[in-house]
Amino acid sequence: MNPTDDVLVALDNGLRTLFGTVHASRPAPAAPSGGDLDPGQRALSGALMRVNHVGEVCAQALYQAQALTARTPELREQMRRAAREETDHLAWTQRRLDELGDHASRLNPLWYAGAFGIGLVAGRFGDRVSLGFVVETERQVEQHLAGHLQRLPEADTASRAIVEQMMHDEARHGAEALASGGAELPLPVRALMRAAAKVMTLTAHRV
Repeated sequence: MNPTDDVLVALDNGLRTLFGTVHASRPAPAAPSGGDLDPGQRALSGALMRVNHVGEVCAQALYQAQALTARTPELREQMRRAAREETDHLAWTQRRLDELGDHASRLNPLWYAGAFGIGLVAGRFGDRVSLGFVVETERQVEQHLAGHLQRLPEADTASRAIVEQMMHDEARHGAEALASGGAELPLPVRALMRAAAKVMTLTAHRV
């Protein structure tokens, strides 16, 4: 594809992520459940899955932006392949929110735009930095999901199964990026990424 086609693909992906219906290529890791959750547990699960859904909205934006700025066709395809796999997570978390009677973050367009801009900046520094950004992002996402597993109600087996599968997939994406030559990011950059993620998670938990 030429550069114009690449931009159109990214735009289409953004519109579908924010306003369309996404479909998973894999079945959800567990059958729906939640009837045995009390109102407090249901509200907690909904808030945590909303945060996870925001993370997947941001993942789509990051991967699409990094694909646009990739210097080689191989890296461009790697980013797009990861984005397609992350679409499963996006669909699973949206479905789980629906089952819990909760909603996605109302700030998703803002989260998407911000993540897309960050992805463009990372990509402009070259492929090794862009891959390193993926490595660090997935490392932080794994830690974040592990924290959610500790907080999700034990009875919410559906949400827990989704989060566990997401952790497995994120670890693989990070390992692939590292094996492809991802550079270690400087400590201040990693700290800034953590701070930005903290703001996002605290806000999305409520809005």
